[in-house]
This record gives sequence, structure tokens and C-alpha cells, in this order.
Amino acid sequence: MSGLRVDVELHRAEFSLRAEFAVAPGEVLAVLGPNGAGKSTLLSVLAGQLAPDRGAVELDGTAWLDTARRINVPTHRRGVGLLAQQALLFPNLTARDNVAFGPRAAGTSKARAREVAARWLAETDVADLGGRRPARLSGGQAQRVALARALAGEPRLLMLDEPLAALDVDAAPAMRGLLHQVLRRQEMPTVLVTHDVLDAVVLADRLLVLQDGRVVEQGPTSEVLSRPREAFTARLAGLNLLTGTAIDGGVLIGEEIISGRVVEELQAREPAGAVFAPSAVAVHRERPHGSPRNALPVRVAALEPRGDVVRVRATGPSEVGMAADVTPAAVAELGISAGEDVWFVIKATEVAIHPVSGGSSGA
Repeated sequence: MSGLRVDVELHRAEFSLRAEFAVAPGEVLAVLGPNGAGKSTLLSVLAGQLAPDRGAVELDGTAWLDTARRINVPTHRRGVGLLAQQALLFPNLTARDNVAFGPRAAGTSKARAREVAARWLAETDVADLGGRRPARLSGGQAQRVALARALAGEPRLLMLDEPLAALDVDAAPAMRGLLHQVLRRQEMPTVLVTHDVLDAVVLADRLLVLQDGRVVEQGPTSEVLSRPREAFTARLAGLNLLTGTAIDGGVLIGEEIISGRVVEELQAREPAGAVFAPSAVAVHRERPHGSPRNALPVRVAALEPRGDVVRVRATGPSEVGMAADVTPAAVAELGISAGEDVWFVIKATEVAIHPVSGGSSGA
């Protein structure tokens, strides 16, 4: 099988890691988990910086690691590209020379390396910043240059380690949108480590959840988030997500249109998602008329008391799971129970529209 295949086991005095998964060519796998779950350890194993006690790592049929056969390809020969939290650019080189560094180190001529650098600076929308040194770049600009540098080396595996964590609230959505556009054009497998479920929603085709060094859930992003089996995953899936096709100012989901704020750049008719919190949802017995708000027909699946609110879980369009947080008084006034048909109503100002890589999911 082509792509990345991993089956490793590592034991230390106070920590153990056991992980088995595969990532197909062109696929993005998001790895989520609480602090100390083993995410960074897993990346170190993939990069060849940490040797497990047992197992194998294989890419496109070539063994990078096989403890049974005593194979352990060193880091510099694995062809791994890394984009970390910090850009980590060489401060004495221009953005162009930072990007050209990988090809030059691989033996490419100076002229060709500069051509490659120019291409990737253009791909990451910083072509006009090639002559600047890192000190003259903003955080978002530096991260774009770092992405260009990671891709210029033509890696066989791309690893993204919390790539948006250090960016401010204005730069992160733009960088997330750029990553979405760039990654969808790549043929290599990509492993994304993140704490932000929105990164997984927008960027990842599949999701793997690590907890205490073990894989507790994995599968298509939509399935894992819409039907979480672990408490941690359920907390992650604290957002409603409905996916469909991008239209002007919203998303077409079956026959329903969800309007909202377009947070990241979208092309008409590309896959898109409407994201909103359960607290932004009101529940009605009948569809409100004459209102600019979004209204979706749903069937109540369960009522879950959660302190001061009751979470109303329901299935919406295409049987997608959704949730609304309402007061106990509202539940009593509505008199709703499992199995009944109601309407979820959401203000457009509370809905964020994003591009998506995976399928539909809910809270």
C-alpha cells in the first residue's frame, strides 16, 4: 500500500506510546489529544528523532523503520518536511534564501533553487517579501515563508506541528485558509498535530485521537466528531458543523441554505462548512416566519442536563448530529422529548463559514 503506514510501540519510565494508523497519498490526518497524550512523541518517531522499542514506519513501500529487521533510516534521509509553531527561519537569510535552503542543501544549483523558492513564495502569497529578512516579517508572513520552505524541499511526508498556535486571531484564519488551499494540491501524506478542532475540520480528511499514549478513536473527521466515543473527543466536538457547497455568503446543504460570516476565502461550489456553537441555537416548535435567521428541521435524539442548561441533541439534514444549549425553562415551555420534530434556529451572525476537507459532522 502506498502512503504512510505506522505501527509502533515505545516505553519510557513514566510514559508509553502505542499507535497504529495509515495515511494515504494526498490525505491529511489530524492528531488531537490533551497535553501529554503523546502527539509530539509520535512526530519525533516519524521524523526519526526518536527510536521506538518495537514497530515499523513505512512510506510508499519503503521501510523507514523496522525494528525486527534493524532498519532505522536517519532523519536527513527520510525526506520529511516540518512546519512548527514558530517559523524558525534563519535570521541572517532573506525569505527567498530561507526557502531556497532545502533545494540547495540537496545539491540543486543556485539558479534552480531560486526558481523553486520563487514558485513557493508565490504559492504561499508572499512573493513580494522574498528580499526581506525574518526580522522584517510579521508572524503570519513568517509562517507563510516557513511553509514555503517546508514544501520547497519536496518532502515525501509533511508534518504540521501546531502551525497556527503562535499566530494572532487575525493571522490564524488567513493562514488556515492558505493551508487548506495548498494541502489540497499536494500528493504526499500529511500529519497535522493540533489542539484546535477547527484545524481538523478545515484541513483534515481523517482524525486520530491520542490519550495517555493510546489511539482511542480514529476515522473520517466527520464520523469521529459527530459520534464521539470518548469524553475528551466529545469535549472537542463542542461545535456544530454542517457541510455542503459554498454559495455567496453561505452554504447549500441539501435543499437548505445556511447563511453566515465567511471567515476564510472560498470559491463558489467548493466544499464548505457552517460552524456554530450549541449556545447560538434556539429551539422552536414551528418554523419562524419573516425572520432572517437560519432555520433547520431536526428530530430530537436526547436531552442532556448540563448544569444551568439542557443540551438538546438532534439529527438534522442528512442525519447529521447537531446540538442546542437551552435553559430548563425553555425545555419545559416547549414540552419536547426524544423523537419529536422541532426547528433549530441560528442567527447568521453566529455562523462562521469555512472551507472544509472532511465530511459533515456535529457537536
